[in-house]
Amino acid sequence: MWQSYWNGLAVAAGLIIAIGTQNAFVLGQSLKREFHLSAATLCILCDALMICLGVFGLTRVLQQHPDALEAIRWAGVVFLLAYAGFAAQRAVRPNSLKQHEQRRLSRGAVLVTTLAVTLLNPHFYLDTVLLIGSLGAQQIHPGAYAAGATSASALWFISLALGAAWLAPYLARPITWRLLDSAIAVLMLWIAYGLAFPAGA
Repeated sequence: MWQSYWNGLAVAAGLIIAIGTQNAFVLGQSLKREFHLSAATLCILCDALMICLGVFGLTRVLQQHPDALEAIRWAGVVFLLAYAGFAAQRAVRPNSLKQHEQRRLSRGAVLVTTLAVTLLNPHFYLDTVLLIGSLGAQQIHPGAYAAGATSASALWFISLALGAAWLAPYLARPITWRLLDSAIAVLMLWIAYGLAFPAGA
């Protein structure tokens, strides 16, 4: 059982820690201390749900309905382009951490955006359902594997949220936000391009 658990932990850690839309958003919220724990918790719950669904059968369903992933792919492209545009706009008009905090979003707005950067990204389904899930279905103890994968997600997002929030007092300069928003804009454009023109397509 423990072997399956550690397998799930290792596989999920290798996929989830890679830079992506979820991580970039949680990082930004954490630096602003703007409902960052709520965003991180929602990311963990989404990961846990999809990992379990993948381990226990959703992998086969998605493989039989490629049109569903295709629709998600183009919705993700549109969303990421818009998100990149907003980040680029903030980058050309940089603000300090204090000014960012003055324009706080509501908890509902943060949670809705968290769901958007998670569920509108096809890589989320590819990682959690198809990759992690398909490997988990082959384990001797698939439940332990799913628990290990979920643990990796929880450890990562909690560490990201708390670690970035701890650094916030040292990141109160406008140039920091210009660089962060510029990096986020480039990252979102790069991911959107990868979704619109996948390698080998």
